[in-house]
Amino acid sequence: MNRDNHYEVAFEAYLRSRRVPYVAVDEAKRSVLSNGGSIKSLDFIVSSPGEVTWLVDVKGRRFPSGEETKQYWKNWSTRDDLVSLAHWEELFGDSFRALFVFAYDVLTDRAPLLEAQLFAHRGSLYGFVGARLADYAAAARIISPKWDTVAMPTAEFRRIARPVDAWLGVSEETAPDDRRTVT
Repeated sequence: MNRDNHYEVAFEAYLRSRRVPYVAVDEAKRSVLSNGGSIKSLDFIVSSPGEVTWLVDVKGRRFPSGEETKQYWKNWSTRDDLVSLAHWEELFGDSFRALFVFAYDVLTDRAPLLEAQLFAHRGSLYGFVGARLADYAAAARIISPKWDTVAMPTAEFRRIARPVDAWLGVSEETAPDDRRTVT
C-alpha cells in the first residue's frame, strides 16, 4: 500500500475499524516473477470468513468526478492492473480471489452507497465498492489505447459491484458507529 495515497490509507482504517485481518503490501517496487518478468504489486491481502482470501487493488476515485462533477461511478483501471491481479490470483492459488476496491471519496450529497455504509476518515467520507476481477475483466472495455485503460459500462458495473462489507462478511453488528449522515 502507498501511505501517501489517502484512498489506501482510508481503506486500511476501514479494515482496522471493522477488525478485519489484513496484510498491507509494500508497493514501492514491482514484484519480480521467477521467469524474470515483473507484475504490479497488489495493495492488501484481506482475510474474510469462509474459504476466500481477497487480493485487493484499491482504486481511488471521486464521487462525483469530471467536469462540473457530473460524472458518477468512474471505474477505470489499467490493463496492467487486470493482468497483474490475474497473476497474483494464479500464484496464490484456489482459495484466493482478486478484488478491485473502488474507494469513492464522496464530494457532494450523492453517494455510491447508503448512508449507513459510508466511512468517515480524516474529514472525508468514503464509499468502498468491490468488484471481483473475473467479473470486471469480462465486461471491461478499452477507453484509452494511449493510456492502456479500461472501464466497465456504468450499468454493468452497478450490477456486479457490491459494498465491500458484503465481500468481507462484515455485518452491521461488527461495523462501528463511525458513519456520518449525508443529506
